[in-house]
Amino acid sequence: MAVQYQPTGATAAEISASVESGIRTGALDPGTPLPSVRALATDLGVSPATVASAYRVLRDRGLVETAGRGGTRVRPRPPVARRTRHALPVPPGALDLASGGPDHNLLPHYAPHLIRLAERMPPVGYSGGGPLPELLELAGERFAADGIPSGRLTVSGGALDGLERALVAHLRPGDRVAVEDPGWANLLDLVAALGFTPVPVPVDDEGPTEDGLRAALQAGVAGLVVTSRAQNPTGAVISSRRSAALRRQLSLYRQLLVLEDDHAAELAHEPVHPLVGSTDSWAYVRSLSKPYGPDLRVAAIVGDDVTVARIEGRMRLGVGWVSTVLQRLVVALWQDPQATAAVARAREAYATRREALRTALGDLPAHGVSGINVWLPVPDETSMVAGLREEGIAVAPGSMYRLLTPPAIRITTATLDPRDAGRVAAAVARRLTDPSRRQV
Repeated sequence: MAVQYQPTGATAAEISASVESGIRTGALDPGTPLPSVRALATDLGVSPATVASAYRVLRDRGLVETAGRGGTRVRPRPPVARRTRHALPVPPGALDLASGGPDHNLLPHYAPHLIRLAERMPPVGYSGGGPLPELLELAGERFAADGIPSGRLTVSGGALDGLERALVAHLRPGDRVAVEDPGWANLLDLVAALGFTPVPVPVDDEGPTEDGLRAALQAGVAGLVVTSRAQNPTGAVISSRRSAALRRQLSLYRQLLVLEDDHAAELAHEPVHPLVGSTDSWAYVRSLSKPYGPDLRVAAIVGDDVTVARIEGRMRLGVGWVSTVLQRLVVALWQDPQATAAVARAREAYATRREALRTALGDLPAHGVSGINVWLPVPDETSMVAGLREEGIAVAPGSMYRLLTPPAIRITTATLDPRDAGRVAAAVARRLTDPSRRQV
């Protein structure tokens, strides 16, 4: 693939700024390969050490990644705002099984709550900001009911916001962080952007593997981020047996920061078997975005006193606090029987849609015991994604979610009509079994 954008500069700072400019303006798309160090050094008339230094800066900032023999490429989602968007559009009339978000038709209606809140809620000044006691009380009750260890409570502006604040509260650039592989693309990008070194931990249907965690711990990781259930992209759920085994390992590393992401929350059928509490530093983050809507940027957090105090301290230096309007809306939704019923209906619908596809896929090695995604290993994800698009089906390439895991595709079933499951499975099977179709 030829590089259309030519970086410029005579110093490492100028070269890295030129590459960042290309990413920001859209001249360098996600996944675009950069010239080799020696090739770019020759083109610019500088030493290879200068180019290598520029690429190292870009890697440390999470803008590019090194893919072994594949060279250096722009990350799938580099942490810089772009003037133009080049996301591959879903063809008109195609099934969108790539986006990954909840079905808007299954979200609770909260406009009436907003109207009532606007009518009776007084203005809040700087001195009145912060976590609402009534929200913390309800969150504490929900955590306790799920067997989450007790601790200090707070709220953040969504799951990723809480995870980021917890990570920077304890770790420093260069620290190693154990992450699930495959894992949540946003988290992998965040770890890169913060200058941490990701250490992949393989995941099966029961969560992070014992051998994988053991290897990560022996590699000297300073933090671990795991998903309780409905893991994105594999749908893994940490089982009771696996939790006990992993907790035994973690108990030998008391200084390790353990963060647990429960993004599915009330949408999950499966009980929680937490890992948090097995070390001295921990936080359990539960987002409201999946069950109640992505625009509701609130997550409830419980953790040890030091970690949560640092999260709140970092927040005070930035945005200050999560809007009390949003917090009061959460309280209203949690206390609304109709909203509770709507979430329950969504939970059943998502399970039905996911299982319809897994059943249709038959003996194919698909993963997805919970959540809204099915993870399917394939020989060549690029040709599979392109081939399915030709048949009017959009899925996500696994490259966005994996580090060392072999190629795969992620199929989001959140909006899948169960009646279309057979069509999707048949298209996948054709691409896997017909050599002429696999060469796209």
